[in-house]
Amino acid sequence: MTDLTNYRNIGIFAHVDAGKTTTSERILKLTGKIHKTGEVHDGEATTDFMEQEQERGITIQSAATSCFWNDHRLNIIDTPGHVDFTIEVYRSLKVLDGGVGVFCGSGGVEPQSETNWRYANDSEVARIIFVNKLDRTGADFYRVVKQIEDVLGANPLVMALPIGIEDNFVGAVDLLTRKAWVWNDPNDPEKYEIEDAPEDMADIIEEWREKLIETVVEQDDVVMEKYLEGEELSIDEIKSCIRKGTINLTFFPTYCGSAFKNKCVQMILNAVVDYLPDPTEVKPQPEVDLEGNESGGYAVVDPNKPLRALAFKIMDDRYGALTFIRIYSGKIEKGMTVLNTFTGKNERIGRLVEMHADERIELDTAQAGDIIAAIGLKNVQTGHTLCCPDKPATLEPMVFPDPVISIAVAPIDKGASEKLGIAIGKMIKEDPSFRVETDQDSGETILKGMGELHLDIKVDILKRTHSVEVEVGSPQVAYRETVTKRVEDSYTHKKQSGGSGQYGKIDYIIEPGEAGSGFVFESKVTGGNVPKEFWPAVEGGFKKSMDKGVLAGYPCLDFKVTLFDGAFHAVDSSAIAFELASAAAYRQSMPKAGPQLMEPIMKVDVFSPEDNVGDVIGDLNRRRSIIKSQEVNPTGVRVKAESPLSEMFGYIGALRTMTSGRGQFSMEFLNYSPCPKNVAEEVIAETLAREEAKKK
Repeated sequence: MTDLTNYRNIGIFAHVDAGKTTTSERILKLTGKIHKTGEVHDGEATTDFMEQEQERGITIQSAATSCFWNDHRLNIIDTPGHVDFTIEVYRSLKVLDGGVGVFCGSGGVEPQSETNWRYANDSEVARIIFVNKLDRTGADFYRVVKQIEDVLGANPLVMALPIGIEDNFVGAVDLLTRKAWVWNDPNDPEKYEIEDAPEDMADIIEEWREKLIETVVEQDDVVMEKYLEGEELSIDEIKSCIRKGTINLTFFPTYCGSAFKNKCVQMILNAVVDYLPDPTEVKPQPEVDLEGNESGGYAVVDPNKPLRALAFKIMDDRYGALTFIRIYSGKIEKGMTVLNTFTGKNERIGRLVEMHADERIELDTAQAGDIIAAIGLKNVQTGHTLCCPDKPATLEPMVFPDPVISIAVAPIDKGASEKLGIAIGKMIKEDPSFRVETDQDSGETILKGMGELHLDIKVDILKRTHSVEVEVGSPQVAYRETVTKRVEDSYTHKKQSGGSGQYGKIDYIIEPGEAGSGFVFESKVTGGNVPKEFWPAVEGGFKKSMDKGVLAGYPCLDFKVTLFDGAFHAVDSSAIAFELASAAAYRQSMPKAGPQLMEPIMKVDVFSPEDNVGDVIGDLNRRRSIIKSQEVNPTGVRVKAESPLSEMFGYIGALRTMTSGRGQFSMEFLNYSPCPKNVAEEVIAETLAREEAKKK
């Protein structure tokens, strides 16, 4: 039986380019998992095994690997930093017990760090913080600590102080032992000395150590009493308080170093073992029934309990589909049958493997606390629960955002459409934020995603991995429609054609809803004028119709329909009649309710050198952006803005031209907002012209 207290399921997450993958590489080297360290900028990192990752120097999909440190098994997931792939971070955090948040010593808390931190808070994941790249120009450990407090609203517990900075950075002082860890040979990560701390740091060490002790003793009344009485606390007592506070998310142990220069990664590994929770110390996953309501049960981490496992990622490779699974309770064995509660069907586990990036080690069995991959599952998708067929339960499912951008693709070679269909089917399984539709009128395949880079990578994967060459149309924005006025109206559906006819009359109100409410239906019918059994049909008629708005055919959102009266016929009324009545009522009343076009607004974060910031802001204003704030830091200026997605296509090219290649930006979806009248008219005219052209 494996001792679960020696397990650590952790993720490494951060903003793009903060050094997550480099940190993962150093961890694998130190734990003996790899013998040569691969560099991201050379395209040789172990966990960046996709061609697109190696070329672009970014992580696109989360990679899983296992290694050992101080007799503890670490299951590590290296996640992407780019905002278009946030979904990978979200689903990884959902199944992890702890995380390492990596921050750049000069860039500090960057936009994607905020998003990832928010996801980790939502998933209640305990974290330690690693302020990386302290060897870089403009690095400032204390400034980043302050930013973590101010921007993230978090409580960083400083555990180590840097010795030297930028080119002079040689190591760190461990505040618990007051000892200096010094790396004199940057090429050998295993060669370091533990010596007395530099004398000129004595005052600052005592100041920060005092702060650390005062913060952690609050976790234990006995230790606090001892401290207040002036007794010296043992290292073990302090560590036990730190562990308790970290698991309770009261504070986040914070370290410093330079992964690229092989400095201080051992301290991170020690902290993972010392302070991050094992699977038994994490709040158990709530179980829900098939309708999605909490059943009151929990998946307790115990190999002897019934099986509860969550599929959190599907990856297709040359051997077939791999399903990554986190086991919360019970055991999985090769060849056993499990129930997928989403489909209601049984699945057979063909093979079990432990992943090391894209290599695999065969397993016969796995148990609660393990993160493994299964081969041979047919209909399992991200977020599905696998459990014992005789004791079913569902774990809380994952919720994925809707795409905001789409492109049309068509195979260059007409004979390749079947190949395109198979390839896209595999890609949808792998990435829940990637959606595909076929336009009924034109037969075009529409790809929908979270941003330009997201779709760019998908087209690249089609070409390289699946050998399907496609023509790509220009990007289209996912507009929406809504209503701005309250309308009270009535509609009667009557049809007689021999035999029994169709009859349904509804009196209803259509009115604007709260932002983000979607579609709300309410019935206030009294006295049985519209019998209760027909209410779902009325709701269904409106619901099906809302996919096509009256202005330009975009889906309609944020409106409420109230059914307050109507009439029925004892013989001719049926659910179908009332559904047809409400579908026609939608077409009749929406044009009267002040329909309005809504456009997706993106939260944009632009980094610019100080000299170019005027040009950058001027350009953003021309793109109808609202500038929210400007922050000056040692390496440049961060401009935060809210911008319409339609104005941001090709922005990276414009930004690079303005800043001589030094500018960077990231954006993520914020909300839908009313489109200005002149823009709306243009979009509607263009959309209708496009629809007409397709029909011809």
